[in-house]
This record gives sequence, C-alpha cells and structure tokens, in this order.
Amino acid sequence: MLSLPERVYIRNHLTDDVRTLLLKTAPAGMDIRKLAVQIAARQKAKEKLPTWYANDDLVFPPGLSVEQASSEQTARYKASLVSGHKLLDLTGGMGVDTWAFSERMERVLYVERNPELASLAAHNLPLLGATNVTVQTGDGLSLLTASNNAPADWLYLDPHRRDEVGGKVVRLQDCEPDITRPEIQLALRKTSKQILLKASPLLDIDLAIRQLESPVKSVHIVAVEGEVKEVLFIIDNQSVNIKKIEVNAVNLLSERRIEFSFSWDDERSVDVAFGDPQTFLYEPNAAVLKAGAFRLVGNRFGLTKLAPNSHLYTSSELRDDFPGRIFRLQQLIKPDAKALKLAVPLLKANLTVRNFPQTVAELRKKLSLREGGDVYILATTLLNGDKRLLITEKVA
Repeated sequence: MLSLPERVYIRNHLTDDVRTLLLKTAPAGMDIRKLAVQIAARQKAKEKLPTWYANDDLVFPPGLSVEQASSEQTARYKASLVSGHKLLDLTGGMGVDTWAFSERMERVLYVERNPELASLAAHNLPLLGATNVTVQTGDGLSLLTASNNAPADWLYLDPHRRDEVGGKVVRLQDCEPDITRPEIQLALRKTSKQILLKASPLLDIDLAIRQLESPVKSVHIVAVEGEVKEVLFIIDNQSVNIKKIEVNAVNLLSERRIEFSFSWDDERSVDVAFGDPQTFLYEPNAAVLKAGAFRLVGNRFGLTKLAPNSHLYTSSELRDDFPGRIFRLQQLIKPDAKALKLAVPLLKANLTVRNFPQTVAELRKKLSLREGGDVYILATTLLNGDKRLLITEKVA
C-alpha cells in the first residue's frame, strides 16, 4: 500500500517523465521504482479511467494491466446491459468492469487468478464505492464446477487474449479459457441465467456465433470516438432463433451515444439502391461497419450506395441523423496529380480510401498530398468501375 508521503510524491510528479525520475535520488524512505510504476500507470489511466486517476488513495497495477483494462466508458456500457441480484465476474483483472457492475447489481463476486491483482482490487474497489463486491483469488472455472449455489443472474467473462509468448490472439478458441468447448459452455450455463462475453474487436462475428453452441441473444459492437474497442455477446439459456439475434452498433462519444440496432436477418433480407455520387456523401462509423450493416444502413436512411464494396452512400437531401461522417460533394475528379492540383491548389487534405486499389500512404505519395486542412477526399471505385477522388467538405 502507499503511505501519505508516497501519495503526495505521486501527485506532485504525475506529469513528469518517468525515465527521468528513475535517474533521480528518491526521497528518504521511499522506493523510486515503486513510485515510478504508480506514476506511469496513472499516466496511462488519465483519459481512460478519469475516476480512478483522480483518487489518490488507489494503488495501480503495472501499466500493462491498465492498458488491458476496460475504459470507464466501455465498462459503464457493459454495466447498462445487466441488472438483478448477483453477477459473477470470473476474469476480474484490474476490476474496472467489476466496479461498473457493482453500480447495477445487488452483489458482485470478483474472481481473479493473479493474487496481486486480486489484492489490489480488494483495496481499490471499496475506495471507489463498490462495497457490495466480494473478492476471491483463484480460477473462475474451477470455482464454477465446485459451486453448488443457485444460478447467478449474470456471469461475465473476458477470456485472456495473449498466447504463451505474450502475443495477441483474436479467435475465441485461442483465448483462455476456450469458450468454444462444449463442456465449458455447459458449465457456464449451469451457473448463470445469462452470460456476458467480451471478445476482441477484430473477431469474426459470424464465425463466433456459429462456434458458440449456447444461444446468442444479442451482439454489441462498442466503439469509442469512432474506434471499435470491444465485441460483446449476450448468451441466454433460452432458445434463440439465429435470424432474430439483436445487433447493436454503438459509438460512445464524450457527451452522447450513437446507436444503430437491427436483427441478424435484416441485413441479409434488405435491398439497397446503387448509383453515382449526389450532393451529400456518408461514411458509416466503425461500429456500423464492424456490424456488417452494409445494405441496411443505406436502406434505413433512404440512401444510394456508390458500389457494392465501397460502403459509401449518397443522397440529394441531407440526413443529419446518419450514424457516421457526412460530407458535401464539391468536385469529382480522376486520381491524378494534375487534376488534384486544380481542385486543391494547396495539396493539403484529409484522405480516406474505400474500395480503392491503393492505400492512403501510397495515394498520398503519388499525389504529393499533405495531411490536414478543411478538405476531405474520399478515394473510391464507382459502380461502373471508374476510380475517382471525391473532393468534399465535412458537414458532420
């Protein structure tokens, strides 16, 4: 734990360079390496975990655990999906998700096999107001098989996504525990009414649903400020028609939440019109794209899609409620340096590539285009196969 002088030192040096601090002599009776670990971890947590960062009494784990933990935004979103009497968090980690769950559930059991993380959680969670959490050290699955208690309302599982050498893994069967194994799924269903499973943002959602023998009730793709952070599955004990699986693509912004929801079969059964660029252009946010709502998002907002694989949409009238970026078309030109120089004399613009044979870096080099400014260029392939640059200004 941290003494009062240690907490004061950490607070006074929160913005310092940690490497420089390590070269200095520590105040009498203090371990500079211990303090440096705390300062580095808090620096990583400043934007991600502002409530934790602001609490001087907390003791942080090393920086890697902070990096792997949920952000406050994503933790609170997960907590909004659960309610009831009891939740089992079998992969407690730093305890951020447990803390958020404690605000929604009457009781939460935190389980973590790493005794140091469990000890820190036992210290930190009450200081954050989570007094309804019981902390237990051990293997979560072993605890389940040994328990004869009545099923909990919820079970939360965030499988470890690192291999033996510390590399990141994505597929469910490569994580620990392997949730695709039928005996593990059976054990989980016996001990809870519903399961909330967190997975990698890179996961193939279609494949995961097929691998999970337990009925998937809903899928949640969670992005923060336009970047997908988590894919969540709610698994129910009751039978679910795969066509009726609910999909919710959510983008968490600082002051609001943008959601696009549909059922699994909607995307496969709906039609979308194709055509050339009109006055306004639309690019779905990352959560919608990850959800695979490529036809549905155009159909629902009355938009025309530029080409089957472009995932760019257009309309003559503005749809300002669209879940993504909106642009106003100014010019449509061929992708060559001469045409671009006439359209954008300063050769400075923000560039996005959608269904185009070159990457952003390759195209910037070819066009001698600098990054930044108020001009937005969308490089894409039109319905007739023509490669074009759409010169636009951003509306939203």
